[in-house]
Amino acid sequence: MGLFQKFVSQTRKPEGFLGKMMLKGMNSGHAKLADWGMSYLPAFSPNAVVDLGCGAGRNAGELLKKYGRAHVTAIDYSPLSAENAAAYNREMIDAGRCTVQQGDVSDLALPAESFDLATAFETVYFWPGLEKCFAQVAKVLKPGGYFLICNESDGEDQTGLKFEKIIDGMKCYTVAQLNAALRAAGFTHVKAAHHPSKPWIMVLAQKG
Repeated sequence: MGLFQKFVSQTRKPEGFLGKMMLKGMNSGHAKLADWGMSYLPAFSPNAVVDLGCGAGRNAGELLKKYGRAHVTAIDYSPLSAENAAAYNREMIDAGRCTVQQGDVSDLALPAESFDLATAFETVYFWPGLEKCFAQVAKVLKPGGYFLICNESDGEDQTGLKFEKIIDGMKCYTVAQLNAALRAAGFTHVKAAHHPSKPWIMVLAQKG
């Protein structure tokens, strides 16, 4: 495996020196996508939010700003990512408004029906079985809770498909595939948006 492939493969589970380098660029690299996706969130005031696959922590921080009364739980499969996210959000952790932990989205160790909103930015590509993982998200959401997914790849763009071939365990999904898996997991009122000039997609689902 060449150095480039080793580096880009850190998007799945950052670790070691290359993982640290990857995490340094994640917050700025995904900011525009995340902000675009968050613009589709409904006007509501969640009390509890969970950011799944939180990476280096920037998006959890933005959710804390957007929802000034909410508590945000940030989770990542990578211990190194969780460490970085905790450092990024240290002030909010100390204020009691944020919790950061290592966890597995296929087996979420969170109380059932305890969150109003779940988010997943640039991460579902690596989830081990969409329906199983989406069912876990549905389990921790309150009835009527929202689940926001934002991806840079729409599952058909050449760049995304190129990385899918070189990053082990990566799968770029189309809106139709995400929609089907969400509905199978118990979500309803699924809507989607495609960026007008980029292959970015946003999918927003509500728990029935």
